[in-house]
Amino acid sequence: IKFTPEGGTVTMSAHPRDDHELEVAVADTGMGILQEHLSKLFRIDVQFTTLSTAGERGTGLGLNLCKDLLEKHHGKIWAESKPGQGSTFRFTLPRFNK
Repeated sequence: IKFTPEGGTVTMSAHPRDDHELEVAVADTGMGILQEHLSKLFRIDVQFTTLSTAGERGTGLGLNLCKDLLEKHHGKIWAESKPGQGSTFRFTLPRFNK
């Protein structure tokens, strides 16, 4: 939401990838991210932050916290993006069938 302009959209979806994993996607119609910056998003040793649509600057820790939490639950997280076309953040979690 922070990087999506007024009137833009944020969409969440979830679906099973297979019998063992669930994939969740959060897609926006926001600013997008340059390809060379995508690899910096989930690294704790690189502080990467940009100005939001309202001019706020983040700490760069939010996605690192998400990655850490997901990995502790045997999941993965990654991002796909194009400048001016928005971003999609995807993550997986194991499915536990009862």
